[in-house]
Amino acid sequence: MTTRLMPLLWGFLLCLLSSVGLAATPDNKLTILTYHEIADKKDALEPAFAVAPTNFVRQMDWLKNNGYHFVSMDDVLADRSGKKPLPEKAVLLTFDDGYRSMYANAFPVLKMFKAPAVVALIGNWLDTNGTVRFEGKPVPRNVMLMWDDVRAMTQSGLVEIANHTYNMHEGILANPQGNMQPAATARRYLPELKRYEDETSYRKRIYADLKRNSDLLRKQTGKAPRIMIWPYGRYNSTSSDVARQLGMPIGMTLDDGANNEQTPLHALRRVLIEGNITLDAFRKELAIREANISDNDRPGKIMHVDLDYIYDPDPAQQEHNLGRLLDRIVAMGVNTVYLQAYADPDGNGAADAVYFPNRHLPMRADLFNRVAWQIRTRTKVKRLYAWMPMLAFELPKTEPAANDKVVTLPNKANHLVMGYPRLSPFSPRARQVIRDIYQDLARSTPFEGLLFHDDVTLSDYEDASPMALKTYKEWGLPTSLEDIRANDDLLGRWTILKINTLDNFAMELAEVVRQEQPGLKTARNLYATVALNPRSEVWYSQSLDNSLANYDFTAIMAMPYMENAADPMAFLHEIVDKVKEHPDAMDKVVFELQAIDWRSNKPVPSQEMADTIRTLYGWGVRHVGYYPDNLHRDHPDPAVLKPVLDSKPNAPDIH
Repeated sequence: MTTRLMPLLWGFLLCLLSSVGLAATPDNKLTILTYHEIADKKDALEPAFAVAPTNFVRQMDWLKNNGYHFVSMDDVLADRSGKKPLPEKAVLLTFDDGYRSMYANAFPVLKMFKAPAVVALIGNWLDTNGTVRFEGKPVPRNVMLMWDDVRAMTQSGLVEIANHTYNMHEGILANPQGNMQPAATARRYLPELKRYEDETSYRKRIYADLKRNSDLLRKQTGKAPRIMIWPYGRYNSTSSDVARQLGMPIGMTLDDGANNEQTPLHALRRVLIEGNITLDAFRKELAIREANISDNDRPGKIMHVDLDYIYDPDPAQQEHNLGRLLDRIVAMGVNTVYLQAYADPDGNGAADAVYFPNRHLPMRADLFNRVAWQIRTRTKVKRLYAWMPMLAFELPKTEPAANDKVVTLPNKANHLVMGYPRLSPFSPRARQVIRDIYQDLARSTPFEGLLFHDDVTLSDYEDASPMALKTYKEWGLPTSLEDIRANDDLLGRWTILKINTLDNFAMELAEVVRQEQPGLKTARNLYATVALNPRSEVWYSQSLDNSLANYDFTAIMAMPYMENAADPMAFLHEIVDKVKEHPDAMDKVVFELQAIDWRSNKPVPSQEMADTIRTLYGWGVRHVGYYPDNLHRDHPDPAVLKPVLDSKPNAPDIH
């Protein structure tokens, strides 16, 4: 397995291996283990993922002695069809890549323990008589399974062969800066044409590769594979659809979490077993899956980054800025980054352009993919969120939807006046443009989450656009905002419906992105006033209750200077108390602090920020972030913040 790409997929597992309760929950019906080489490190091609033969025997023995039951894919399908339930603590073994050490050192053990297994084969590595190109260098063909080995295993009845692609177990050029990314999901960058392959070409490339490998496996074993095991665990709706089309409805990934009845067959989750895992760590890893640990169970330490700070017309300076950002991320010790994907050079809160190829907005620079990939491969960050507006786009005048904007009536009561220019959520063509932008973002770059900007809001003087008034009429409301505001009952109904309109559209956009990023998490910025004062739901069309119900995380802008709070710590304590009134809300709320006082345009001192985080931790807060990180001024100071962030363990809390 390729060392350049795999650390970002298995590093998250390592941070979880601390004391974990072992009580299994009914959430997990099936644990799938992923092995590579079964060899001593001195004999291994990829030592980091090579399990020593003795350790493999110990693991199999431990599973048998601790009530686990080895099952086959036929057993899994029988359970799914209702014919025969899986036994308690069912475990399925898988072996990726097709190393000969699997046949020599694992297959005899499988026979002894009567343990079925799935072996995923890479056609390009087996379909040769000379040498195999591995990690960019030639290795002898006999380090991989021979076809006689494959046939002997399949004829035993214990081993099923899976497709692991013919030639996509590698990176392909995925941006102008030269990053190589997983071939099954990246759109190939074509430097000679200065563009990316289109969607038709991408699908044809995936189809041709998977078909070639399936045809090869059918020729050599007499049976076409029904299981697709994705290299590096990367897959999307297109690749899964192609696999189904080629007779492989079963897919296996490296996604986190348990396998339960809701886990789709095309995206079964597997536990990656690394080479140096101890028996105790092995036990804990299984416990994590059985407890169905998710991202919500890991404290978030979040840096919120403006890509506008990285961008520079000079490519050399831009790379220098990126290097400084990476250094700061490492020095700060954060595990999550919210990364701006849009450009806002005039600072009005709306996207004038974006940092990825798309159909509707100017691309300021093809930068988001580059920065996101460097963060995920050069730092310990395991969760990267694309920070995007939902409505605040300033489209070119040539776009038909450019004038479909939120209309704000004169604000006589001096309530909130949202300064962001926004497209109306009630305009069908504006919504379609926004869907397109999000789809283009998802196709351009791999990331783990979406952070919706604080533009997901409508005041009680908005939206008075013709499209909005038409919708209000369909809701049974007056088409006059003045009439609605004059009646508390109508005002309350109108507010609830607007809140749901905004949140529903956010969830719709998340589903668009999940077609490319299946494990996507969602977060949204929420104004602190909304958490503190229920009446303010009318002013913002935001609700803490609705946010907790719809999004994986709610990032409350806990920014006392922005809110002009007389007593900053009392302000923060009140937010904490309000959040605690909601069951389990502390697991889903991020307290996002400000690193600059925008009223005075002065930085909030690093020591003050550190003291605030320490106090929040003492009050039971789990997820903390800050905005902005200023790499040009080295603020806040990592030497001051990191010790406090480190005081909160990265391991999940098991309740």
